[in-house]
Amino acid sequence: MLKKILTVTCITLLSGSAVIANAQDKGPHDDAIKARKALMQLYGYSTGVLGAMAKGKMDYDAEIAQEMADNLNAAVNMGQSTMWPAGSDNETAGNAKNRALPAIWETYPAIVEKSEAMAKAAENLQANAGGGLDALRGAIGDAGKACKACHDDYRASRR
Repeated sequence: MLKKILTVTCITLLSGSAVIANAQDKGPHDDAIKARKALMQLYGYSTGVLGAMAKGKMDYDAEIAQEMADNLNAAVNMGQSTMWPAGSDNETAGNAKNRALPAIWETYPAIVEKSEAMAKAAENLQANAGGGLDALRGAIGDAGKACKACHDDYRASRR
């Protein structure tokens, strides 16, 4: 009887372990998706601080404005090739939740042009953000437009 109880217990534990292991399996692109989400959070944080200053929701501080613009420019120019593998979109089964539309991989080189526009805007913002509130205000619009242009075409709406 004890042997039967131990056998049933072992089978139950092994079955439960298999279910847990399957539930924890990751999709083939989940690490890339996680990395690019983190990168976009950095973009958003930096532009959020700069935007708050430009809109007067936060006191302008030249040092912080420059730091945020430096951070944004560094993030924009970070190598991202492994963060965007084909098939890591929001419609491919098995991927971590994300909002990247398949159009990203279907419109090359248009996506590259949008990326280059963001890089140019970030460089301009970096050159101007610490030079006074008017300089920041004159430069931040292009960064916002570059973000929006990519998001309008290549990012799904929130569900």
